[in-house]
Amino acid sequence: MGFDRRFTLVLIAWIAAIFGALLGFSLALETPGLAAVRIVAGLLVAGAGAGLWRHVTRTNRTLARFIEAQQHGDFATRFDARGGAGFAALGVALNGAIERLRRERETGLQELRFLEALVDDLPVALLTIDDPHGVRLANKAARRLFAGCEGVRPDDFAIFGATFAARLADTTRDGAELVILRLPGGPHRAILRAATLVRLGARVRAITVEPVQGTLDAVEIAAQTDLVRVLTHEILNSLTPVTSLSATAAAMLEGDTADVTAAREAVATMARRTAGLHSFINSYRAVSAAPEVRLQHFAAAPFAEELARLIRVDWPDLTLSTSIDDGLLLRADPDLLAQALINLLRNAAQAAGPRPDAQVMLSITAREDAVTILVEDNGPGVPEALRRDVFLPFFSTRSDGNGVGLNLVRQIVVAHGWSIDVVDRAGGGACFRIAGDRP
Repeated sequence: MGFDRRFTLVLIAWIAAIFGALLGFSLALETPGLAAVRIVAGLLVAGAGAGLWRHVTRTNRTLARFIEAQQHGDFATRFDARGGAGFAALGVALNGAIERLRRERETGLQELRFLEALVDDLPVALLTIDDPHGVRLANKAARRLFAGCEGVRPDDFAIFGATFAARLADTTRDGAELVILRLPGGPHRAILRAATLVRLGARVRAITVEPVQGTLDAVEIAAQTDLVRVLTHEILNSLTPVTSLSATAAAMLEGDTADVTAAREAVATMARRTAGLHSFINSYRAVSAAPEVRLQHFAAAPFAEELARLIRVDWPDLTLSTSIDDGLLLRADPDLLAQALINLLRNAAQAAGPRPDAQVMLSITAREDAVTILVEDNGPGVPEALRRDVFLPFFSTRSDGNGVGLNLVRQIVVAHGWSIDVVDRAGGGACFRIAGDRP
C-alpha cells in the first residue's frame, strides 16, 4: 500500500523548500553584513523542517486518534484521509472494516437483547449461582415462584424446603431430580435441573425449577379415567354376548317344546364367561399392576369353539370358521387369553362389516416349539403405516372406537411372553398373528 499522489507532491514541495532555505542560509553566512538575512533564512529552514515533520507524521497522528476512538468503542469515528494525510487506501480499508464491526456489533446486541428477553420470559424458573453474586433469580418465572425471598445465599431459600436449599448449595451435583417445594399454596413437587457453565473463566451454576404438581395430578386423573374406560370396554365386550345368551336360554325353556339341552349348553357357556370375566376384573384391581398371568394347560379346540359361539351371538349372519390342530394343548391363562381373542374377533367382525360375504377365521396351530394364533377377516385391512399405531392406547381408526381393545390385547400377549403383529391376509383383509412358545 503506497502513498497517494497529493501526499507525494506536498512531500516533494517541503523537501524543496528545506533545500532552498538551506541554500539561502548558506549564502547569507558566506556574505558579510547580512545578519538579518541569516536570521530570516534560519527561520525559513526551521519552518520548512517543521512543516516537513508535520506532514510526515500527520498520518500517524490521524491513525493514533482513530485507533484510540475504537478502543473506547466509538465505531462512528472514520479514518480521515483528507488533506494529504497519505495512505488513502489504508483509510478506505480501515473505514470498511470498522463499518463491518459496527454492523456485527449491532447484530450481536440485537441477538443479545433477544436472548435476554427469551430467558426472562421462559415459563420455567431459572436461577444462577456464582461466587461474587450468590443466588440470583434470573427470570420472571423465578421471581414469581420465589416471591418474597430477597436472599442471595442458598440457606436463604430454606423457607422453600431444606432439600431445595441443600441442592442450591451443592456445587457438584448436576442432572435432574424431583424435589418438594414448600410454596404458599402448599407442598408442590418440582423437577430441578442443575448444570455447571463457565462464564468469563468463572464457574456458574444454572438451575431450573419446574413445578409439576398440577401436571402430575392431571396425569393421575387421566390414568384413572383411562382405567375405567378400559374396564368398561372389556366388561361390555363380555356382558353383551352373555346377555344375549341368557335371553336365548330363557326363550328355549318357554313353552311345551323347551330345548333343555340347548338351554343347558347356553347357561354353561354363560357361567364360564362370567367366571372368566370375574377373574379378569380381579386381575385389574391394582391400578399399578399388570394383569397377573396364571398359566395352565387346556385343550385348544373347545376353547376356540366357545369363543366362536360367543361371537356368533352378536353376529349370527357372520361366516366364522375355526381351524385348530388336533389334540393341541395350550399353556396360557385361559381367561386373559379369551379376553384378548374376544377383542380380536369382535374387531375382525366389525372390519368385515355387515356384508353377505363377511368372513372371520380363528386358527391355532403348532409347529415344532412354537404356537401361532391367527385371527383373520376379509375386510379392508390395516394400512402398513398404521400397523404399529393400532396397538397404542386410545388409538382407533373407527370414528366410534375408543382405542383400548388392541392395547389390552398387546398387554395380555406380552404378559405371556408372546408377540403380536398385524399383516395382510392372503386374498385381502387383515391378519392378527400371535406367536408363543409351545408347551
